[in-house]
Amino acid sequence: MQKSNIGLVGLAVMGENLARNIERNGFTISVWNRTTSKVDDFIKAHPEATRLKGTHSVQEFIDSLESPRKIILMVKAGDPVDDMIRQIRPYLTRGDILIDGGNSFFQDTRRRHADLARDGILYIGSGVSGGEEGALWGPSLMPGGPKEAYAQIEPIWKKIAAQVDSSPCTTYVGPDGAGHFVKMVHNGIEYGDMQLIAETYDLLKTALDLPAAELARIFEKWNQGVLSSYLIEITYKVFQKVDPETGKPLVDLILDKAGQKGTGKWTTQIALDLGVPTPTINAAVEARILSSFKEERVAASARLKGPKPVYRGPREKLIEAAHEALFASKICSYAQGMTLIRVAGEEYGWKLDLAEIARIWRGGCIIRAQFLDTIRDAFEKRKKLPNLLLDAKFKSWVKKAQPKWRFALQVANKLGVPTLAMSASMAYFDSYRRATLPANLIQAQRDYFGAHTYQRIDKEGVFHTEWTD
Repeated sequence: MQKSNIGLVGLAVMGENLARNIERNGFTISVWNRTTSKVDDFIKAHPEATRLKGTHSVQEFIDSLESPRKIILMVKAGDPVDDMIRQIRPYLTRGDILIDGGNSFFQDTRRRHADLARDGILYIGSGVSGGEEGALWGPSLMPGGPKEAYAQIEPIWKKIAAQVDSSPCTTYVGPDGAGHFVKMVHNGIEYGDMQLIAETYDLLKTALDLPAAELARIFEKWNQGVLSSYLIEITYKVFQKVDPETGKPLVDLILDKAGQKGTGKWTTQIALDLGVPTPTINAAVEARILSSFKEERVAASARLKGPKPVYRGPREKLIEAAHEALFASKICSYAQGMTLIRVAGEEYGWKLDLAEIARIWRGGCIIRAQFLDTIRDAFEKRKKLPNLLLDAKFKSWVKKAQPKWRFALQVANKLGVPTLAMSASMAYFDSYRRATLPANLIQAQRDYFGAHTYQRIDKEGVFHTEWTD
């Protein structure tokens, strides 16, 4: 019996679609699920997929794979991954490869990598972005782990990944947890992107009382320019969707409580640990948390009053300003994410290629956007570019957008429209461009109450002052 090129464990939607993608691209793949009826149902549902092999036990699954065995784990992040490794590990031999395709925390991936290496088992943590559709038709793949392990899965990964300009949206990211780290930051940027779009929608809807159909036309037009991206595309399509039961725009009927699975929170936590400012991403996480306080917000709305949301200026002026504000804020969000990746690469010794990371995000993934080509070019020209805002192209874009960006925020503030992420982007830009910040006062206060010392601008050394007689 012919052995399979690769195996996959976990037949939830992402696992099923990734398995179909692999089979469709010419590879034989064995699948196994702890609930074996799911295996049978999956195989029966796709009779056209002749290179799919269903198995009903760990032993049968392992025996069906060519050596060295290559096994993708598509199970829920956290303890379920460790449980599955414990179940499979006794059947593995030196040189076999385990690939975690879930949203695992990168430190867990580093731990598993080190643990399995003791038995000569190679462990890859591969970010998979693109949702259900991406998994089926071509995701962005971010593998990290032993380079020799990636070399063995590279032909499969390049074939199943999204293709942009005949280039597969995958690359070897770096050692141990590098792939899952990059995927985590990708998700953090995604949080920022989505919140910025939501705030722009809120500003236009509140200030101009625009119906969903008009918002759809605006965002569809925006998707033809510098804001062209997957998230802008699905946004205008969301606005176009009408609820068949009520005839109303479906978006207007959806409860305003946003969920999250933790990757955005991890991004903000690690950014704090590494000392990298990511205020736009942080604000996006906080905004989702705030949205979950629905009952409290409803009660507070009856007692806490703000300004009347009445805008009397030109309609087109605000729409154009909102566009520029969204674009500039988005640049700041990506700048924060790319800086975090750069610093993490230095901290963990990963030698990450930011240009390559931007390249593989151009297709398949949720944050794919037209200006990722420009981000790639920026880091190709300057491998050690400290911040995207210092690239000539991005500097000129933000300079051009700045007056309208500030105008949009002024209108939002005047109308009481919350812009946590957009305001955070502006504050980040204003802080980064300032040669002098008010931290001198903070240092004086710290020295006053805790004798923490300070440095001076007029002479070398470390100083402490007795602030009281």
